[in-house]
Amino acid sequence: MSKYKSSYSYFKLSGFYLPAEDIWRGVTAVSNAGKKRGRGKGTGKKVAKDLNRGQTIGLGKKNFIWPGLNAPIIRGNEITHQQKQFENMDRENSIISLRDSMGNFKLMKLNPIDRGWSGTKMPGRSIGPPDAVGEENFKLFDTRVLENKIVFIMKGNMGRKRRYSVLSVTGNKNGLAGFATAKAPEVRTALRKSRNRSGQKLISIDLYENRTINHDFYTAFGKTKIFVFKKPEGYGLVCHRAIQTICKVIGIQDLYAKIEGSTNLQHIVKAFFIGLMRQKSYNDIANETKLHVVERQMAKNGFTEIKASPVQDLQISENNRFIDFMQFTLGNKIVLRKKKIPPYYVNSKGHHLFECKAERFRNQSNVRLHKLVNCYM
Repeated sequence: MSKYKSSYSYFKLSGFYLPAEDIWRGVTAVSNAGKKRGRGKGTGKKVAKDLNRGQTIGLGKKNFIWPGLNAPIIRGNEITHQQKQFENMDRENSIISLRDSMGNFKLMKLNPIDRGWSGTKMPGRSIGPPDAVGEENFKLFDTRVLENKIVFIMKGNMGRKRRYSVLSVTGNKNGLAGFATAKAPEVRTALRKSRNRSGQKLISIDLYENRTINHDFYTAFGKTKIFVFKKPEGYGLVCHRAIQTICKVIGIQDLYAKIEGSTNLQHIVKAFFIGLMRQKSYNDIANETKLHVVERQMAKNGFTEIKASPVQDLQISENNRFIDFMQFTLGNKIVLRKKKIPPYYVNSKGHHLFECKAERFRNQSNVRLHKLVNCYM
């Protein structure tokens, strides 16, 4: 008891009357040297319990009326006297339940639509359109954060200097998009600078039917290799989450992308934009190869359609040349496809009996589908 009394008298004699927040901060805070070493990363989320919540002066285990404290001294023409009130039996239970309901962590309330890739973290979240430049505004644009990280730089006079690096992409969902990286001492400043820079570096991207890319292509940046494939309507976006976010701001709805090698986020973004800018139209491919570009649509039961023809007249020979369109657009690259491991029941007796019974129904669903399609052709 002497220890607590001496500490109380020290504060009293020194004239310090600290509030509860400062006292809790002194217990839970981390020094500047500790912060540099990575300590106390979760201290900002912890919230001390407010034990005064639900308490009222004069209303305790023994309820009393104290004139001048919890009741007026003069009530009408009569002087209020100190007196005991009726006991409240449920008061203790209500305070205990109220304290138990207080969480140890303060959860940030966020609309599910505004969520990013992982909860309340910035990557994947929208930060609005870029700021207007003169008379030009970006009303129809939407900016998404792709990367938000802390970087350090050593200065001779200041030592280790901490800054925030933000990579964001903006687009109008109609073939116009741009990306940029910005650094600043504060997060908000870095977000604003990255958003405005991406609006100043817009790139026009040609889309096929305003929903997908013109053709399959192979692109690379550094150790990152990306194979991008054009898909029919309704396929969706089956790709890396960074590529998926970029496609949404550009306006691409159907696409499949396979990444090989490094998954560095900045390399993925740069490689994908390089591949989009190197796309060729059907007319350019026809004039380059001097062949007709013919597309076979499997969704229409193998219906073939001539997409483009060369400007110059073709000289028909006996040995007509034939070039695979996918091989031409991918640059003679082949996607690495891993062999699927067969299930454990493949060589079992039960599976062999199942295959024998299902043999007479093999391909029946596909035949029925083709007959229905041919009826409407």
